[in-house]
Amino acid sequence: MCASRTLRLPAVPDSNMFRLRYFLSLVALGGVAFAYLTFFPADLSLVESASPEYSEHRQRLPLRNGWRFFKYESAEVADALIYDVRPKVTDDEDGKAADAMPTAAEDTPQADRQVLKPWILPSANDFIRNPQRRFERPAGSPGSDFPFTRADFDDGDWQPVSLPHDWAIHGPFFAGEYAPVGGGMGRLPSPGIAWYRNKLDIPAADAGKQIYLDVDGAMSYAMVWINGELAGGWPYGYASWRVDLTPYLDFGGVNQLAIRLDNPPASSRWYPGGGLYRNVWLTKTNPVHIAQWGTFVTTPSVSAEAAQVEMTIAVDNNSAQAVAVRASTDIYALDINGAPRGPKVASTQAAEQPVPSGGKAIFNMAARVREPQLWGPPPTQKPNRYVAITKLLNGDGEVVDRYETPFGIREIRFDAERGLFVNGERIEIRGANQHHDLGALGAAFNRRAAERQLEVLREAGVNAIRMAHNPPDPQLLELTDRMGFLVVNEIFDVWERKKTPLDFHLIFPDWHEADLRAFIRRDRNHPSVIMWSLGNEVGEQYTGEAGAAVASRLHDVAKEEDPTRPSTVSMNYAKPHMPLPGVMDAISLNYQGEGIRDAPAYQGLQGIRTSPLYPDFQKQFPQKVILSSENAAAVSSRGEYLFPVEEGISAPVADGRGGDPGSQQVSAYELYTAPFGSSADKVFRSLEQHPYVAGGFVWSGWDYLGEPTPYYGARSSYFGIVDLAGFKKDRFYLYQSQWRPELPMAHILPHWTWPERNGEVTPVHVFTSGDEAELFLNGRSLGRKKKGEYEYRLRWDDVVYEPGELRVQAYKNGEAWAEDRVVTAGAAAVLAAETDRAQITADGDDLAFVTLQVLDAKGNPVPRAHNAVTFDLQGPGEIIATENGDPTSLVPFNALQRDTFNGLCLVVVRSQAGREGEITVTASSPGLESATAKIVTTL
Repeated sequence: MCASRTLRLPAVPDSNMFRLRYFLSLVALGGVAFAYLTFFPADLSLVESASPEYSEHRQRLPLRNGWRFFKYESAEVADALIYDVRPKVTDDEDGKAADAMPTAAEDTPQADRQVLKPWILPSANDFIRNPQRRFERPAGSPGSDFPFTRADFDDGDWQPVSLPHDWAIHGPFFAGEYAPVGGGMGRLPSPGIAWYRNKLDIPAADAGKQIYLDVDGAMSYAMVWINGELAGGWPYGYASWRVDLTPYLDFGGVNQLAIRLDNPPASSRWYPGGGLYRNVWLTKTNPVHIAQWGTFVTTPSVSAEAAQVEMTIAVDNNSAQAVAVRASTDIYALDINGAPRGPKVASTQAAEQPVPSGGKAIFNMAARVREPQLWGPPPTQKPNRYVAITKLLNGDGEVVDRYETPFGIREIRFDAERGLFVNGERIEIRGANQHHDLGALGAAFNRRAAERQLEVLREAGVNAIRMAHNPPDPQLLELTDRMGFLVVNEIFDVWERKKTPLDFHLIFPDWHEADLRAFIRRDRNHPSVIMWSLGNEVGEQYTGEAGAAVASRLHDVAKEEDPTRPSTVSMNYAKPHMPLPGVMDAISLNYQGEGIRDAPAYQGLQGIRTSPLYPDFQKQFPQKVILSSENAAAVSSRGEYLFPVEEGISAPVADGRGGDPGSQQVSAYELYTAPFGSSADKVFRSLEQHPYVAGGFVWSGWDYLGEPTPYYGARSSYFGIVDLAGFKKDRFYLYQSQWRPELPMAHILPHWTWPERNGEVTPVHVFTSGDEAELFLNGRSLGRKKKGEYEYRLRWDDVVYEPGELRVQAYKNGEAWAEDRVVTAGAAAVLAAETDRAQITADGDDLAFVTLQVLDAKGNPVPRAHNAVTFDLQGPGEIIATENGDPTSLVPFNALQRDTFNGLCLVVVRSQAGREGEITVTASSPGLESATAKIVTTL
């Protein structure tokens, strides 16, 4: 395909039947993509979720296909169209302690060539409150003569890609101590400079409309050209943003879109991904329309009888004259799939006011919903939702815009003595921190992959997610809304002081206000969001009043955008007497609640050292709620058990003490932590001893790419209670035993296949939601034990290994409660395959996750199997990734052959757009019986 291809973007009627027909026609052309009604949840019915939004007033079209991609081999051979000059990197230390003190920014050298920042900064103007501080675009258009921005450039030999696209995830991995990208950033080639190009056919009928490019996320320093003109951009790679294409378009002609990205090395503490890794949209409106993220719905008064729903609506006027606009809103309930159901439940009174040319007007409206169905977290509440449909009419009574805002009706209250209340019910926060990558799929967002992560965490009892440490894909918040997770939404990992040489401290001074306002406006209608976190372990904790002043500026911006939710900053250093904690509404502590390096096993370690500080913070701030925004930071490799076993309940991992430097694996006895961390047992004890704490967020829910403490020769973390493939570690069951006390469960560790340990002491631990248990080895009782005060596991540390069966019977209140058993496995003989879903949608985006397990001839799992497996697929799908949960594996994720890791392996299958049928996945390994999994794809 050459440069003459186009992506046609027609205007069509607003008709559900037409949408279905258009969806089917796109499928036939292989061009279907996930799209959603504007600001609508992602879980709509087939017609609404699989087709673009079309109406005579507003269109939102996915730019999924037709892209061409080019990445320079190195920065040295790249073009000179730079956003700004950067400091020279002199101190990039891979594996630097995660709680090392951030340092002052380096001086940026004087620019010795033209930089494009002055042309990009005006993209922020809509999110800068003071008109005097907004940016004026310079004359001219840098890059207009550069071939990649021009329509006559032939990009036919560039790589064709569809979005979302992560340019780095297929590797290859970099190995070695002095690799170009080390373990901290995941050993994948995410740094670099690249271009994306697409051609847009804008109908002549669109003349007179506003045409915007909306980007959910681009990593990073994005700059956009259209028809050779530099239209704008946005540097923060996690931000969602908009560029107005209207002044530069050829209506009725083909328009060349070109986007340049520049992802610096040494710019992140984890894997950032690279590219247009989230959705990109073309939005068309009339000149008079509701502004980007222009509605804000609040529910200041909620009862069983009625809820007061209040709205502010921002209206933009891009026309040449002032206009009188009338606005009104109808409210409907949403069904479980996110579609409006039944008649409207409330309406606002129409309001009218003039909107000046080139200006904005704010409408304030209210309605009363009787007997509201409240949004709240399961299992005791339901995540019910509503949608507000707002119409704008001009002076002639014609509808000029229609805008849909999903929201939830709920009452959130934070109590300094008792924690969080949702709709009057105290909810203990049982949370998990989550990074943005999706494991083997990388940073490119996929809704089903994210949903699977949440489903597994919910099984553990997780009811809350902290977005670490950046704005998520908007679809993730649509999932947390639908599924009923509470969310602490976080925006920055750094402010003005740096953690890595080229991280986002470089742009913070220019962009923090716009980034923060855009972030809150985008997400403030999500009922799942209960708190804004404005920073994570920022260096300004160390700078006294100066750091507090930065915090105060951010806090004030957050309150201007959303006065209904508390704001916080997560602190791993700031103490109660320091100025920064006093600025925020809530006290969020990273590791300080249970103490950092304060237990006997941690003596002698270098770094931050504090005693447990919940009492001191409560005494200093008796009116502020306290939560544990990060805790644990325990580490383990699934299925790896190293001896001897720690006698205490928490110890820092070290070579020979829970860690093996040869294999780079960490023991799964779940007692070992990062130097600044604590075991789950210690965290549970601390929270139980301080019941006024609202709860906490474990670091982390899933393993993630990068930050492989303690072995930076690896490529992914050891922190998760779930490994990178989605397989549960033993620690998963420890959390489940505490977070789902009503669930009868018991879990034994380790496995019981140890031919080399005959006659040796092999400790056995049990996690159970019961209060006591009896352990049996080959039918002989090894004793019945009861949990003591502040005990969360049962230990038989003197068990002498002999092959056979290990069984535990758990009890609760004296009654039999649950049991578990492990047996000694024979030789590997059989592969078994199981898929998470037998049917998926044939839309080119839906996924099935197939788990492969190695069994012996009797059907028992072989827990130490490391067999090479080859995968094959037949039917209307494709294998897009394989993974086994081994943090040390440097096999590319798109490989079709992979070793099992401790008996397990994962295959990720994607449907093909418009192709129904049966997919057969076959797994084979020399000497083993093959396995197949079947998946049906339907439209």
